[in-house]
Amino acid sequence: MDENPCIICVAITGSVPRKEDNPNLPVSIDEQIESTQEAFEAGATIVHCHVRNDDQTVSSDPDRFERLKLGIEKHCKGMVIQFSTGGRSGKGKERGGMLSICPEMASLTVGSNNFPSRVYENPPELIDWLSSEMNKYSIQPEIEAFDLSHIFQAAEMYHDGRLKGKPYIQFVMGVKNAMPVDRDVFEFYLKTIKRILPTANWCGAGIGKYQKIVNEWCIELGGHTRTGLEDNIRLNKQTLAPSNAALVSLTKEICDKYNRPVADWIQTRNILGIPTDRRQNSNSYV
Repeated sequence: MDENPCIICVAITGSVPRKEDNPNLPVSIDEQIESTQEAFEAGATIVHCHVRNDDQTVSSDPDRFERLKLGIEKHCKGMVIQFSTGGRSGKGKERGGMLSICPEMASLTVGSNNFPSRVYENPPELIDWLSSEMNKYSIQPEIEAFDLSHIFQAAEMYHDGRLKGKPYIQFVMGVKNAMPVDRDVFEFYLKTIKRILPTANWCGAGIGKYQKIVNEWCIELGGHTRTGLEDNIRLNKQTLAPSNAALVSLTKEICDKYNRPVADWIQTRNILGIPTDRRQNSNSYV
């Protein structure tokens, strides 16, 4: 068996889906903790976190993030917690207001691009501020690359010291008006990563109907992958996903197909360079 374990990240909620789209979407903090625990037990070892208000609108409330983090630490020993600093959850520095809570990871988009009906704005001064906050609190960035230029910008930031730690790059594919789901493009991005950031780990996220396709490309070509209800609310065209755990289980089946073992939480932290005994606060899980 290939001894290259695959990390599965689960994006549990996101900013776009609503319970009207899939009633199984976890929205409250308690629902998110329960869904994360199920996904962790199914094999996911990174959880990508957004939070919502009671009316399902998006939020960047640090208190909600802290409650979610504490619950995951309590019920999912060793799972890597990743906060989103994405643009749908707030404006400007509000997007990073929860970084002082010290998750192990946080997402970071290092350039702007088009979304289906608007521009996803990431001006250089905000990118530099978010990266400096991540350095300040020893948070490992996950670079969300929606465009080729984002990969080159991330490489420049690692080389000049604005970003620290072992690079982790995620190709986000299938967002309308952004990076397409195209195998040749995917392989070119991977080739580019190996050329300009040769020590980087990489993964991919496919949106909507493309989730399984991108999962398979990542697993087949030796990378890591992301699944979850944030990106895709269905098992197939006819069936809504019953849980985040169900999507994790589908991803594990692809790992089996390519003889890729699924990384446990210790392997995940070793691959990412995150200590297994990292203490965030008095509520540490170690």
